[in-house]
Amino acid sequence: MNEQTEFERAAGGKLRARGIEVIQVNVGFVCNQSCSHCHQKAGPTRREIMSPEVMAAVTSMAGELAPRYVDITGGAPELVPNLKDFIAALRDAGHAVTVRTNLTVLLQPQCADFPKFYAERKVKLVASLPCYLEENVDAMRGPGTYAASIEALSRLNALGYGRDPELVLDLVYNPLGADLPPGQKALEADYRRELAARWGVSFNNLICLANVPLGRFLDKLRRAGEEAAYRRLLQNAFNPKALSNLMCLTQVIVGHDGRIYDCDFNLALGLPVNHGAPGAVHGHGLSSLASREVVTGAHCFACCAGQGSSCAGALCEL
Repeated sequence: MNEQTEFERAAGGKLRARGIEVIQVNVGFVCNQSCSHCHQKAGPTRREIMSPEVMAAVTSMAGELAPRYVDITGGAPELVPNLKDFIAALRDAGHAVTVRTNLTVLLQPQCADFPKFYAERKVKLVASLPCYLEENVDAMRGPGTYAASIEALSRLNALGYGRDPELVLDLVYNPLGADLPPGQKALEADYRRELAARWGVSFNNLICLANVPLGRFLDKLRRAGEEAAYRRLLQNAFNPKALSNLMCLTQVIVGHDGRIYDCDFNLALGLPVNHGAPGAVHGHGLSSLASREVVTGAHCFACCAGQGSSCAGALCEL
């Protein structure tokens, strides 16, 4: 039995999209960090970035498909040239925009004006902070990362993020090791209490993500001899209640080169949309993406384990 059939058997058949509510855009893999859990293996030595031409095509795609919002990710999006022009074009066209930031990049001199730009353009921010404890964050993301992240959060709070209803700031949690995330609601309460007490930091929502066995996290599992055990954990924790809320059913992602994927994990695996759906942002018939058959594999068990996992957080309550 191959991996795809194994997941389909658990899911009760093939998955089919039911609309396009979100267009996610991976603008490139360049990053100022090299996090141990990164499924894209983003880092300072990566050179893949999205061109202005592809950005313009994505803006046209958003105009055609009318998603609820456009979700920009990376790498560190702020290190990609023309990002501000891209966001401005989307906002001027009336699209809500979310940017996923690693926080520390906002302290780099060439990126220091991004927080003000984001606030002026009413861009929602989803910020990585995989724990409220310094030792855990630095273990996953490198020494000094926690202190820099808190400084960036404080600056964002000073602009109104996490406080002004129009300036939404969500945080993202990832487990440090080969474990499933705890309950999202309870952990959010812990984050809110600890960050406020320690640093006076406020935020809107906590998003809990499961680590997918890809990229650097897969490398880490293999070095520790834990890959097989982690894959069993994901399969044994399969929760059918998460299926109907999977992000791939209502969104697509455009890679830096304009190719279209069902999710950022399929992008990492080089598995573009299939089964007759248009494979690139410049293609025709983009509306057919709304009813496409989704390309799945064993990695999809990570999104259906326990409370489920998506770019918007847990998919159901434990």
